[in-house]
Amino acid sequence: MSKAKTLIRRLAAAAALAALAGCSKTIVLNAPGDVAAQQGNLVIVATVLMLLIIVPVIALTLLFAWRYRAKANATYKPDWDHSTQLELLIWAAPLLIIIALGAVTWITTHTLDPYRPLTRLAPGKPVPSTTRPLVVDVVSLDWKWLFIYPEQGIATVNELAAPVDRPIEFHLTSSNVMNAFYVPALAGMIYTMPGMETKLHAVIDKPGQYEGFSSNYSGAGFSHMRFAFHASDAAAFDQWVADTKQSGAALDRNTYQQLAKPSENDPVRRYGKVDGDLYDAILNRCVAPGQMCMGEMMAHDASPQPASHESMPMPMQPASAHAH
Repeated sequence: MSKAKTLIRRLAAAAALAALAGCSKTIVLNAPGDVAAQQGNLVIVATVLMLLIIVPVIALTLLFAWRYRAKANATYKPDWDHSTQLELLIWAAPLLIIIALGAVTWITTHTLDPYRPLTRLAPGKPVPSTTRPLVVDVVSLDWKWLFIYPEQGIATVNELAAPVDRPIEFHLTSSNVMNAFYVPALAGMIYTMPGMETKLHAVIDKPGQYEGFSSNYSGAGFSHMRFAFHASDAAAFDQWVADTKQSGAALDRNTYQQLAKPSENDPVRRYGKVDGDLYDAILNRCVAPGQMCMGEMMAHDASPQPASHESMPMPMQPASAHAH
């Protein structure tokens, strides 16, 4: 019986070590994208700074419990109630940690602002002045992802591709409810909302196959809102674009309205042609024929309206008219 218990304990320890080893290689802390890598470094720095307080507190708690246990030989000082040195140590250390955390967080919050265009591709590798970002319009649907490449004139469902070492500029919106776009290899999550546009700038530094998904619950098919992200060199990306254009399918407003209907576990779809104003129509919620766009509606509401007939003052009659 004792041998069985020993074996179970050893297996449990091995499983725990394996889990810890797996955690050390997670994509979040070892991301191939520069923005995600900087965010992972921020998590590590913040954790280490907090551990500078947490570890000594835990250690001292155990030490005090053992040192001042019953029948211990510790010095007994019933009249002791204050120590300036201890007060300075107890309050100064957390204060310094908070100041350091605040400074690091403030700097990285502005540096890694998702709306801020990238200034570098990797540490010591600035973005060349001649490099234009790859623009991708992202629409979260129920329950799938639509990616429109306006420069290339193509679109895909549940498939995203980009060349390495080229900044990516995402424009994001939603067709229905709020969602969250998240590719751990690229950058942190960013929300998508109907009638609103959010932005995200990112770059991928290493070729590979990565995963993206929705990180915000949005209904029954939420757990299947996953897509593949292909990172490749420029030549392979151009070939992917050419293959997509040869698919023959076209994404117009009618096709989009069918696509926007709720569905789950959708396969990858490719569209070789896209209406140039489709994304703007989705953003302004006027895809359906005859529907007024939000921009037009706001412009109409903001423009001065002529006074109604009932509210217009009656013209004054000249005094001579009343005399007759």
